[in-house]
Amino acid sequence: MAQIGGDKDANLAAAAAAGDRAAFEVLLRRHYDRVHGLAWQLTGSRADADDIAQEVCCTLVEKIGSFRGEAKFTTWLTGITFNACRDFRRRRRSLGGMIDRLTLLAGLAAAPDGRDAYDAVWIRSAVARLKPALRDTVVLVAGQQLTHAEAAEVLGVAENTIAWRMHEVRRILAGD
Repeated sequence: MAQIGGDKDANLAAAAAAGDRAAFEVLLRRHYDRVHGLAWQLTGSRADADDIAQEVCCTLVEKIGSFRGEAKFTTWLTGITFNACRDFRRRRRSLGGMIDRLTLLAGLAAAPDGRDAYDAVWIRSAVARLKPALRDTVVLVAGQQLTHAEAAEVLGVAENTIAWRMHEVRRILAGD
């Protein structure tokens, strides 16, 4: 296994893949908040983030053996979380998108937990208006603080594409 800079997470992942439950538990404890936070940023809902984080934990049991250490564990896990959120959004669109839109229009959606409601609504609204590729990019780079290279790896695009998308986001948001 080619490990990046003696990454402790890579060592734990290798041990977890070999059946070490304690190593797997350490990985979950160490990264659960990151998974949950990304899910919350991508869905805008704490309840949905709870469901997605749980799903990612279950998926991790199945996929831990496929981690090869070619990237940082956090980048690999961010990709799994991002894909889980994308799948969740697809399911949501097909089943309950209409309900969500009606709830927002009727003003029944809850304010974000522990955040200034006005700023949170403005940010969410501005980001929600972005095209999906731009929205996903800004969540990974600004929200998760991934490097352009890491975001490019998660999204399966070139690093220059990430730089261009972030430039576009800044241009669009400056006009709002």
